[in-house]
Amino acid sequence: MGQMDFIDLELVLSNFHQAANDALKEFSCLLEASCKMIDYSENATYLVEDGQGKKYILRISRPNYHKKEEIEAEIAWLNSLHEQSPIDVSLPMRADDGDYVHAHSYNDTIYYSTLFTFLEGTAPDENNEDDLIQQFETLGEITAMFHQHTIEQHDYYQAFQRMTWDYDTILGQSPKWARWQDGLGMTPARIALYEEASHIIQKKLEAFGKDKTRFGLIHADLRLANLLIDGDEIKVIDFDDCGFGWFLYDLATSVSFIEHMPYLEELIASWVKGYSKIRLLSDEENEMIPTFILMRRLQLISWIGSRDNDTTRLLGENYTLQSDALVKAYVEKYQDRNN
Repeated sequence: MGQMDFIDLELVLSNFHQAANDALKEFSCLLEASCKMIDYSENATYLVEDGQGKKYILRISRPNYHKKEEIEAEIAWLNSLHEQSPIDVSLPMRADDGDYVHAHSYNDTIYYSTLFTFLEGTAPDENNEDDLIQQFETLGEITAMFHQHTIEQHDYYQAFQRMTWDYDTILGQSPKWARWQDGLGMTPARIALYEEASHIIQKKLEAFGKDKTRFGLIHADLRLANLLIDGDEIKVIDFDDCGFGWFLYDLATSVSFIEHMPYLEELIASWVKGYSKIRLLSDEENEMIPTFILMRRLQLISWIGSRDNDTTRLLGENYTLQSDALVKAYVEKYQDRNN
């Protein structure tokens, strides 16, 4: 990272901190509250604690990613899930003026703030294989609840302004994050192999289709960092990437960064077992699971190559190198079927 990058990062963090301080002023009950950054990745997340020890989560959204009405759609979905499902989610809080979302402008850049309730729990441990496999059964059941709710409210959610996660916006010509071809560790040979896999993915998704029983409003980022384990309960946080996508994409996001682990197949089996308690998957849907997992893997390569944070620095080029075996196996399995 060069000096100019360092200066830009300092400016960005300064703006986030200013937005956080200004956001608290929208809540008269939090004028004396403490505010501490606990995570900076795509957004800046702060732990807020009032004088009585009550905790909240303040999110300052990354600039130029969502419009205000898109964040309001996310909030509407959270409230709907809270009212109509047993899923435990972090709820948005209204400020003194009755609004959930507030805009803060610095250096001609708008930062949106939203305050959420605080949920107790810790993220699942990817190194605790036995517990993780058991937890994935619960996660599968929760995910099926999400999807069943989406299907039941399909017409209502069609009016929501949220992003679409499909082939074009993940691996295709209009990627929301970046091009996987520009990821770390890419070589001409590797790009050729991955493009072959991407072509197969595209063909399979076109055949799979977007029926409302397969495609709708989803969380779209159920990775381990966005889950909280509290006893036998799993709570779900961070709906920032929620949008319209294939339901099985939620499964793929839940194994983000661990797709190459030897226990992957056990995780999938456990997830499907839990999911089937609410919604049965067809043979065609089960057959599509590897396609969604590899699509997500390639998307994460693009994310790592286009971001600079603690997670991307830790994963780096090695994540691409670890993908080779997965891509080769996928191409060898499906290339003859799609020629």
